[in-house]
Amino acid sequence: MTYSIKDILRFEVAPALGCTEPSAVALCAAAAASLLKEKDGLQSLEILVDPNIFKNGMAVAIPGCNGLCGIDMAALLGAIGGDPYRKLEVLEPVSGEHIRKAEVLRNRRAVSVEVRPATGKLYIRARIRTSNEEAEAVIENLHDRITFLKLDGSLLPDHKLLCIGSESSANPEKIEEWLRTLTLEGLVSLLQELDEEDEAFLMEGVRFNTRLAEHGLAFASGMGVGAAFERLVCEGLLKKDMVLAARILTSGASDARMGGVKLPAMSSAGSGNHGLTAILPIWAVKSFIEVEDGDRVMKAIALSHLVTAYIKAHTGRLSALCGCSVAAGAGATAGITYLMGGSVRHMASAIKNLVSDLAGVICDGAKAACSLKLATAAGTAVQSALFSLHGVGVQPTDGIIALTPEGTMKNIGTISTEGMIEMDRTVLKIMLEKQFDGYVHG
Repeated sequence: MTYSIKDILRFEVAPALGCTEPSAVALCAAAAASLLKEKDGLQSLEILVDPNIFKNGMAVAIPGCNGLCGIDMAALLGAIGGDPYRKLEVLEPVSGEHIRKAEVLRNRRAVSVEVRPATGKLYIRARIRTSNEEAEAVIENLHDRITFLKLDGSLLPDHKLLCIGSESSANPEKIEEWLRTLTLEGLVSLLQELDEEDEAFLMEGVRFNTRLAEHGLAFASGMGVGAAFERLVCEGLLKKDMVLAARILTSGASDARMGGVKLPAMSSAGSGNHGLTAILPIWAVKSFIEVEDGDRVMKAIALSHLVTAYIKAHTGRLSALCGCSVAAGAGATAGITYLMGGSVRHMASAIKNLVSDLAGVICDGAKAACSLKLATAAGTAVQSALFSLHGVGVQPTDGIIALTPEGTMKNIGTISTEGMIEMDRTVLKIMLEKQFDGYVHG
């Protein structure tokens, strides 16, 4: 079976409010709560997650919640005020009253969070009890893929929240298997299928993500990395060239998103920060060059999403490596190279340059400091493209770089799924110790 670029974009690219891991936990809890007849009688909420969901949901701010963070709070907010039919924008309806109720329940220890052994697959289970009812929901493989619903011991296989009826949602493995068979040239050839509807959808992603960047830069949200770059430019300590413009725009958006600003991001491959990295460096670069073909920018962004999806099909949705660096960063550098008139050979070289530079960047969970990594990924994406276009490229004799871009991207997958397992356990152990020491909520 083959898929069109429309299929891939609809499967891989979607709006998400806040960090996707706590949003996915909130979605699971909201789905379970929606089954209850008695909405206000929550007595206990049990959450079971895979290690990477825990890692990415532990310390990041929940949107619109005045800096509150943690999987437990995300779950409570989803159960009390979330709308599961909004998918990863589940927390959009949450109000101050919902936040107050959630804080009371957390202080009462009505919610518990456990981490199940690692399987390499995304997994969330929410189980809610009231005095008279018990409801359960499960999300698997994709952040918004609800696969199981149960109320008072009875399965609900025909419930409309379940994803089973959707071919693409029900078979993520088939799409990823198909993606892994493609070449970089094959990904580029898919751009010929792009139509006006696809371009409008891609432009919506630009609007979402630039709005986050504007907010982050105006208010120095989160860690304030983007705003700090701008201050350094104003003070004459840095020059705003193409590389720095990409770093400013991308980190500014991450500052807002990781800081809990209640604005959606357009995600890529299941991650809002991947979406920021896949889109915004390209959008920043276009201001520095003349683009004769008006559709070329949208095609460059589409290619960025495709390459990001290709690499994530090898590494898995959540991994020990920073996907913003090695997946979305690779997508961005391919898109930038395409935007600047480069050939498939140039794109291949740019991807190899970026992978050689950023392959060692680990993922230690979603947090405000992700803005630093996004700034690095965005700047390196531009630099790698420029180097490639000027004949500078890493050779296949070097390290993990293969003869082909496909081989290089597959090597990243092997490192992520096989080589970094113990490192991921060590990172999780350190983070759990921080939680028990009282630094963060879990």
